[in-house]
Amino acid sequence: MDARFLFVPIATVAIMLPAHATVYMSVEQAQALMFPGAGFSPDFRTLTAAQAAAIEKASGTNVLNREVKLWKVSTGGWFIADEVVGKHDFIPFVLGIDANGAVTDVEILEYREAYGGDVRNPKWRAQFVGKSRASALKLTQDIQNISGATLSSKHITDGVRRLLSTYAVLLANI
Repeated sequence: MDARFLFVPIATVAIMLPAHATVYMSVEQAQALMFPGAGFSPDFRTLTAAQAAAIEKASGTNVLNREVKLWKVSTGGWFIADEVVGKHDFIPFVLGIDANGAVTDVEILEYREAYGGDVRNPKWRAQFVGKSRASALKLTQDIQNISGATLSSKHITDGVRRLLSTYAVLLANI
């Protein structure tokens, strides 16, 4: 009997996982940290095309998602959850804004990139505190860059600037 072998190539599927992925906190944990003892009322909004265009023009940054996750803070101010693109993946972050439209805090919720996690450094994030829509928020001018985290630093800075513009368009007159 003639023995024949059938060679069937087996497809190999490689799943690319990030080299480093860390979840630092949930939205609820960030709320409690940034506004201790406060209550939060969700006020999610969908930007109109005109609102998105106004935010892009004011911030110089593209609106990636027209769904805005906002919470009104019982002690005054707003809490906004958003994300920016890192080098390869999204960086979820949150922004606290006081009743006058100034940043009270920035927290990084997750970081999935192999490099650049230094944007979670409290000293670096503290540069945003007190900044408002009137602030330029330019990397290497108003906000110091982090060597090895240039893209993450730039994108977080752009994201904060965009959210301050979002505040001005949606909430400043409430």
